[in-house]
Formats: sequence, C-alpha cells, structure tokens
Amino acid sequence: MAVKPLDLGVTELSANEGFFEAADGLPKTFDPAGTEIRWQRAWEENGAFHPDPKALGEPFSVVIPPPNVTGSLHMGHAFNTALIDTIVRFQRMQGKNVLCLPGTDHASIAVQTILEKQVKDEGMSLAQLGREAFLERAWEWKGASGGRIADQLRRLGYSVDWQRQRFTLDEGLSAAVSEAFVRLHKQGLIYRGEYLVNWCPASGSAVSDLEVEMKEVDGFLWHFRYPITTSLGLEKSAFLEVATTRPETMLGDVAVAVNPEDQRYSHLVGQTLTLPLVGREIPIVADEHVDQDFGTGCVKVTPAHDPNDFAIGQRHDLPQITVMNKDGSMNNHAGRFEGLDRFDARKAVVKALEEEGFLVKVEPYRHSVPFSDRGKVPVEPLLSTQWFVHMEPMAARCRAHLAKGEPAFVPDRWEKVYRDWLTDIRDWCISRQLWWGHRIPAWFVVSETGGTLTDATPYIVARSEDEALIQARDQFGDFVTIQQDEDVLDTWFSSGLWPFSTLGWPDETHSDLNCWYPTSTLVTGFDIIFFWVARMTMLAGAFTGRMPFSDVYIHGLVRDEQNRKMSKSAGNGIDPLLLIDRYGTDALRFALVREVAGAGQDIRLDFDREKGTSATVEASRNFANKLWNATRFALINLDDSTSGSLGEINCSSLQSADRWILSRLSRVNRETAERYETYELGEAAKGLYEFAWNDFCDWYLELIKRRLNVEGVLTEEELLDQKTARQVLMKVLSELLMMLHPLMPHLTEELWHGLTRSPEKELLALQTWPLLEEGYLDDELEASFSEVFASIRLARNLRAVAGLKPSQDVPVRLITGKKTLAITLQNAKTDIQVLTRANDLEVLTPAEASSKPVVKALAGIIGELEVLLPIEGLVDLDALRARLEKDLGKASKEIDSLSNRLANKNFAKKAPSDVVADCRKNLAEAEIQADLARKRLAALE
Repeated sequence: MAVKPLDLGVTELSANEGFFEAADGLPKTFDPAGTEIRWQRAWEENGAFHPDPKALGEPFSVVIPPPNVTGSLHMGHAFNTALIDTIVRFQRMQGKNVLCLPGTDHASIAVQTILEKQVKDEGMSLAQLGREAFLERAWEWKGASGGRIADQLRRLGYSVDWQRQRFTLDEGLSAAVSEAFVRLHKQGLIYRGEYLVNWCPASGSAVSDLEVEMKEVDGFLWHFRYPITTSLGLEKSAFLEVATTRPETMLGDVAVAVNPEDQRYSHLVGQTLTLPLVGREIPIVADEHVDQDFGTGCVKVTPAHDPNDFAIGQRHDLPQITVMNKDGSMNNHAGRFEGLDRFDARKAVVKALEEEGFLVKVEPYRHSVPFSDRGKVPVEPLLSTQWFVHMEPMAARCRAHLAKGEPAFVPDRWEKVYRDWLTDIRDWCISRQLWWGHRIPAWFVVSETGGTLTDATPYIVARSEDEALIQARDQFGDFVTIQQDEDVLDTWFSSGLWPFSTLGWPDETHSDLNCWYPTSTLVTGFDIIFFWVARMTMLAGAFTGRMPFSDVYIHGLVRDEQNRKMSKSAGNGIDPLLLIDRYGTDALRFALVREVAGAGQDIRLDFDREKGTSATVEASRNFANKLWNATRFALINLDDSTSGSLGEINCSSLQSADRWILSRLSRVNRETAERYETYELGEAAKGLYEFAWNDFCDWYLELIKRRLNVEGVLTEEELLDQKTARQVLMKVLSELLMMLHPLMPHLTEELWHGLTRSPEKELLALQTWPLLEEGYLDDELEASFSEVFASIRLARNLRAVAGLKPSQDVPVRLITGKKTLAITLQNAKTDIQVLTRANDLEVLTPAEASSKPVVKALAGIIGELEVLLPIEGLVDLDALRARLEKDLGKASKEIDSLSNRLANKNFAKKAPSDVVADCRKNLAEAEIQADLARKRLAALE
C-alpha cells in the first residue's frame, strides 16, 4: 500500500490559513459578516424561533431582560445575550417547545431627559409645549430611534421570537399595568400619602431607594450653638451645641433631640431653644435614636428633610417645615435665604451664623451622600405626596416560596442576598413626576374641592377614565368633574410585571400564558436583584400565586483589560460592535462565555484601545477558522458523500484511533449536555474547545490522513478502511458542530449545511441533540491514547532539541515495562511512526533496550514511558553540546537568583504570598530544566 507523504497541516497550520485552495461548498476563508446576515435572515424567514403554544414538547421559556429603548449595545448586553442564547438554543435542541421573548423598556427618565433637552434647545419649556405635544414627540422619537437596540441584538444572533416582541408601553402591557395598580389598590397594598421621599432636583421627580447611589465625598461638619431659652435659673448664655453636614436645613429645625439616658442633658428635656437666624422657639426632646457617644450627643431635628428626623418627628408629634422647593431652591420658609439654590444657601447660612456668633467650629468630614442614579446630583429628602406600595405582605409571600426553593438561585450564594432584602424592606414609592410613562390610573374628583386639586380632593382608582367617571358619579352624583393624576409610575413597576404581562396576563385564558408561565430561567446580573428580580417575584406572587421563574442564573460583570468595572463615567467601555466587525459575532460570543470560570463570576476582557483589538476574541476567531478549515478538509476527503450515502458505522471495521475518537465524542457529548443543563456554560465552552482543537483537529485528522489519501488501486480492505474513516469523520464533525451550535450559531449552521448538504430550510438550529452512544465509551482506551500522544509530543520535542529538520527521518525507540501501554503503542505503531517522522520505530521492554548497542541519543521520560531518539551521525554533536551547556548555564543562573531571593528573610516575610509562590514555582521549573540539560549532556558522552 503506497502512502502519500504526510502533511502536518492540521497541527502546524496557522488558524488564519486555509487547508486548501478550494473545497466544495465552502470558500477558502470564513466570512463572518456574510455568514451571519444570511443565517439571521434564514432563521427569521423560516420562523425558526416562533413557537406554537400547542406544539409538542415540554415548554421552556425565557423572557429577556428588556434593555432601555434609549440604549445602544454595550458589553453587558452582549454577555447577557450570549449566556441566554446558549441556554435556549440548547433547550431547543433537547426537543423542548422553547419561547425566548424579547422586548424593550420605555425608560421614563432617560427618554424624558433626551426630549427635555431637545425642547430646551428650541427655546421652549415643557409647560409651553404641553403634555400632549410632548407625548407625540416621545412616540415619534421612539419610532425613529427606539428600534436601534433591537437591531443590534439581532446582530448577536439572538434566537428570540421577534414576532412576539413587546414594549412596556404597548397597548397590552399598559392595560396590564393599569389592572395591576387597580388590584393592588383594592387590596390596600397601594396607598397615597405625604411622606419623606428621595427627591431628585435635576429630574424633578421622586426616586426610589434603589435608584439612589451612595458616594463617599469630602465635606464638612459644621458645629453651631443653639441658645437655650432662659428658664429654671439657667444662664442667659447657656446653649446646646449641634453639628450638621447640611447647614441650610437648620432653617427647618423643629427640635433638638438627646438620648434619655444621657445625664448631661436629662434636666433640659422639655425646655426650649431659640433657633438661630429664624428666632423660632423649639423644644428639647428625649429620643432613644440619638447616639449619646457621637459628637456632642445633641441632634438637630428637621422632619421635613431627613428620614431619621422624620421618624423622631412622628414619635414626638413635631411639626414638619419644608424649607426647599422641588427644584432645590429655598422657599418662603427659609426667610432671608428664599430663592437661593440649596448649595448657595449653605454658604450663606454658615456665613450668617458665623457673623452672629453661633458658629463654633468647622471640621473636614468624609461621609456618604445619596446621589440620584439618573440625575447624578445629591438627592434631597423632601416631604411629598406620592403613591406607595406596601411591600411587606408581598415580601412575606416570597419568603415562603423561597423556603421551598422557589426560585432556585445559581450560584446559590445569591439566595441569601435576595432573602435578606426581602426581610428588611421599606415601602416602595412608585410615582414619578414625569410625562413619559404609564400615567397613574387615578382620577381626582376636583368638583368636590371647588374645581381645584387639594390635599383634601377625593380620588378614584380605575382602569380607564370612563370607568373612573362611572364610579365618581355613583359616589358624588352626576355632575362631577374628574382630573387624572399627572404623575407616571416608576419604570420598574411595569418591568416587575414583565414575565407574565408579556405572555398575555391578565387574560388567564391566553394560550401563551398557559403554555409558558411560569417561565423557566431568568438570566441577569447581580446588580439588579433588588431593582428587578425581587419586584418580579413579589408582583408575580401577588397576581399569579406562583414565582415567575424556576431558576435565576446570576452572572457577573464584564470587566475591562485592567479588571475595572465598565461604566460611562469611567469611559472604559468596550464597544461590542467594534469587536463583532473585526472578529465576527460568534467569536465574541464564544470568547465571553469561555471566559466564565464559574457561575456568577466576573470575567475580564482584554482590549488594546489604540488598535481596537482583543487577543481573547481573536483566539476565538482563530478557533472558528480552525473549525472552518477542518470542515473544508472533511469535504474534500468525503468527496460527495453524505451521512446517508456513507451508511451506518460497522464497529468491527473500526481502528483503535476511530474507537478512541468515538469514545471521546460520547464523553464530550455527555459532559457538555450536563454542563449546558446546569448552567456551567464556561466549562462547556472550554471542554468543546479542547475536544475540537486538540482531540479532533490536532490528533484525529492527522491520524486518518494516511487512510484517506491512499495512492494507486485500493484493495477491498483499504476501501473498507477508507469508508470507515469517512464515516467516523462525518459523524464526529457533524455532532461536534451540533454541540457547538448554542455557542457559535452562525458558524456551525454554515458548516453543518456544507457538511451534510441539507437544504437551507432544514436548520441546524432546530435539530435534536446528538444521541449519546455510551457503548463507545472506553476509559482504558482513552487513557492509553493519552500516553500515545504524550510519546509523540516527547519525540517531537526531542527532534526540536536535536535541531532536526522536519524532512529528516530518524529512528525512535519507545521503552516501557507496562504491558498494556506496550500493546497500545504497538497497535498505534504506524501512526506514531508517521507523526514522528521515524524511519524506524521500536517498542521495547527495558531489558530489550539494555541489550541494544549503546548509541549517542537524546531521551525523555513521561510516566512509565521512555522515548529514545538515536541521533549519532544525524546531527552536529559538538554544536548540540554547546547549546545544551548554554541552556544549563542559563538555568543555573536562574536557580542561583531565585534561591538567593527566597533565602532572604525579608522577602519571604514581606512579599505578597502569590509573589513568593510564583518564585518557588519558577525555581522548581529551573531545577527541572537544569537536570534535564545535565542528563542530555551525559547521554552525549
């Protein structure tokens, strides 16, 4: 049998180069952009991801976290999309009836900010424009720009049902929001009242606690004297000293509080003070909230401007005096400071107190200040009449479900975070002073208060104005006038209904709701467990009695090349579209998922900002090229064969290499399915990469080249062996592409079609997961082949040490006392000989080897195997000795340097533990290299 000289192309070939100049069905090089567009169009045109609720198969559903309609694709979107799509594509291949539902959020504050700026640039105010005209503009803006984020998500190959795409302000979801509000109000879980809220002067709206970001700032602590009103024989100069970081609020002080156990002030409780600058007489009260060990132990009480003071005021029935307007300026209660901005007023108040002799001292003070997440300015606690949701009853229901494991968190450490938040929860302020959003479905019966809206005006909560008017007439008579509340609901209210409102709720008979609710998995970042996850569970529990999803997969953040959190303010974001244009969508998706070291862990993405390149994503692009080239190799060697024409594999015709790769295929199939199922997505990607690159491309394709490229007239035995190699090649590659499909959908769809020659409408995306054939599993064979490959690698390394040219043939001796290994090596003798370019290969026992004539040779040992490379007469031994002596000298110098460093007690004590560990590791490696060089020099004597 004549064999063509073997080309080591698969192992040695750069991943950026092709195997051949042409291959049937596939061009020489992979064009990601063209491939992606073609298959995205094919998937949509064929309705691949538009499921029928009546179809067979276990339902599996995911509703994607709706990105803001104002948004553009960022790396967090790309990461979340890659994870979700991997999960749903795998579940679809499991034969389940999968719905992945997309949509966008109306983003009240963000859209309002954009449009307010436009109106301001035109020289108008919102009042001049009017609400209706503003909303017309908002919908026009949404129509023109709101689809950008959806189009960008399409580029990621998202296998969502675009025909079911939802928008939180669409007609159906708006009706669901009104229904939810009405029901909660009827149950007493929504109420209206004047309470202290977080007020954002920049956006002119209340914000919830979760929309407040605490920032450490360098400020001051001002100390003032509050004179005690003369009584009980006290000196006229007697005073209490208080301290504050917000002097402007002292204008609204209504008391000073001390701890009832504080003996310094117990005799003063019940007396009064004169408020500086204002002249108001205010009481001294005793309250356990006061920390007597902090500062002077005296606390100024401003119920209208501080949440703790508000609580003290409630306990002592103190008045509430608001000294600020909602734009952050001082109001008429501020006296001479009226009209000043709050920060200007701060300076003016301090100056006045100093001039009038009330300022004691000023101390630098670093403290936490609440900032509006949207307005980016310090929030102002203000008294305001708002709508609230009473959270505790809903939280209690969620805690009960959680005790039963509903939902299950992956990783489970986030369960405690979720539980803790449900255990210590405050009522939720849901009204926002904006125009863009779900207008609160409440109507004030203004005819009952003289046609104007006052705190005493009664209101009606209803699903529509017509319904509200009917209720108002029933309660107040036929001649009523109603006026809808001007405020809109917090965006997170509608987002909290997302898992079931998008499926047709409140229509309990809706086929989508009955099929796919509760949803299967929620995939989201840890940073919105409170904003979104908990609110979805609470609202779902209230309206459906069930948790909205079975599993919550919490992923980490994508950090930049310096391991920093990406943010707009830091300006360190990485544009995923830039990387997609350079490397392709699948390369980015695979890179992001492969970087996940464990569920919930952050990942780091390297990025060269000057060049716009990423080595990590480039490596994944090279992997895509490797698969492309391997498929082209297969197509050329399969001729026009298909899996059908090749027929079933005859196990009796399998060579050991075939049995090995089929065993590995079955093992990887089982491991990958388990990893996809249990959200070990990073591990699945790594396992498939290793199998595809190492086992399949680097080894199996090399091993079968001699069987596929036989010259001359083939014998019947050779024909059968060639057919077997083709059958196995077809099976392994096609199933590998199927297993990789959830991670790299465009590439695998293209390659699978080229390999199987399936019509375009027969999509890989809709194929079932390859059958696990456990009969092929062979642990012993896999272990033996690992040793075979180790011997080949060692022989190749020895060739490199000897400086042999690739074309030079050389004898190789494999020496082992292990019988099973010797048999495996003997069976693979032809393959080893070809892959090591050995003109003679001997498998010997130690006794047989010792009886051979002594020759100059290089040797290496792995486990129970010694590889001997006789080189006498093939290389310049003097030059080889010189090179080995140079290597020994370099290793010895490294050993001396590292040993001295570790011997230094200061280094061992003071250096970071990881630095010391690396030093020890490098020393051990240097000692191994030195010992290896000595042994090789000795072998040349």
